[in-house]
Amino acid sequence: QVQLVESGGGLVQAGDSLRLSCVASGSTFYRMGWFRQAPGKVRTLVSSIDLSGTTYYADFVKGRFTISRDNAKNTVYLQMNSLKSEDTAVYYCAASTLVFGSTNIGDWRSWGQGTQVTVSS
Repeated sequence: QVQLVESGGGLVQAGDSLRLSCVASGSTFYRMGWFRQAPGKVRTLVSSIDLSGTTYYADFVKGRFTISRDNAKNTVYLQMNSLKSEDTAVYYCAASTLVFGSTNIGDWRSWGQGTQVTVSS
């Protein structure tokens, strides 16, 4: 059984930092990533990383967020710096078996339960 478990969310002030973690069990995925979804908004890919370490970042987080992975622990991280109120959302860890990268929800096989990130202004 495949499980993705996120942690690290919380309530912070604008300009602060958070580090999200996602532990995957039951399978090894070629690509893992982080999506976020705020109320009334579409779920959007924030960042992803493949097994070789190749990364992708959405424009709205470039220079502020860093994705990394520990393949031995089957864990991915999202270091979020200089947080803004606009970053407030539920953050979901996701995993894909596809070699190519995709921002489409349907191309991601497994999902975590989500962790709430709230940034106050």
